[in-house]
Amino acid sequence: MANNLSYTFAVARIRALESALFNSSVIEQLIACKSEEACMQVLAEKGWGDVDTPASDSEAVLKAEEEKAWEVMRQLGVDLKVFDVLFYPHLFHNLKAAIKEVCTEDENPDIFYEDASIGGEQMVKIVKERNFAVLPPIMAKAAEEAYDTLLHTRDGQLCDIIIDRATLDAIYETGKNSDEDIIRDYAESIVAVTDIKIAIRCARIGKPLDFVQRALAKCTSLSADELARAAINGEEAVRSYLMNTAYAGAAAALEESLSSFERWCDNRIIYTIKPQQYASFSVGPLVAYVLARVNEIKTVRIILSGKANGLSEESIRERVREMYV
Repeated sequence: MANNLSYTFAVARIRALESALFNSSVIEQLIACKSEEACMQVLAEKGWGDVDTPASDSEAVLKAEEEKAWEVMRQLGVDLKVFDVLFYPHLFHNLKAAIKEVCTEDENPDIFYEDASIGGEQMVKIVKERNFAVLPPIMAKAAEEAYDTLLHTRDGQLCDIIIDRATLDAIYETGKNSDEDIIRDYAESIVAVTDIKIAIRCARIGKPLDFVQRALAKCTSLSADELARAAINGEEAVRSYLMNTAYAGAAAALEESLSSFERWCDNRIIYTIKPQQYASFSVGPLVAYVLARVNEIKTVRIILSGKANGLSEESIRERVREMYV
């Protein structure tokens, strides 16, 4: 699907589906439920899950909803390659898991994502044979470096940093080279937000400058170097740096609480995609719909977890994300 006429038809279908997305009123209805079971009843009434999914199995219901989003895209004939940037974290996770399995000889097939373009079994085979040339260039370089690092130093954290940084670099590079505004904007936002998360973690545990610089990825809206230098001077220095950037909201959220900061991070992505509600002739609304469903499902998972753990309505409300509609 590449022409405007095809996208116009697909977007018209998405506009109809958007009416079923949860708005803030539905989220409040779920928060007001007295128990996880009551929440599941509301979800069932709204058509969540499928005929093969027990209504009481919350995780199965959520997974069924994730699959529905992708089934819509398949039905519309959308080239799923446009969504590759969304799956990079799963793809690079599989690389990380495969390297650790091969180097430690500790098999655990359950930790792989099979929705990635390279599944667990195939990735393990690539790593065992050191056939890194078949991987995308950014991934291939990181794979060899991470493999050699773990094999010779047994430093699992350093292995993680190498692959996590490569994930962000791949996302950013794909966004920069994309013809689609939403892919460029999403890549910029996700890399910047992730950099901020990394800087905060490093500030809290006192990581040295070379560690932070290695972990942070380059992007346009933040200076990775300035953020790294702020991180080694503590969380307050990070907040001060952010106050002079487009991410001042992150500083305010951090002062409130860690959960507020996590909520701000996810909300930032939603704010990035909201303009797609008014687009009609590109793939943007389709990508936005998928991201909106991911956000919706994540928010429902937060509410269900809160109910299962006996959290108050107010405590759950502090954690829920902004809705797309």
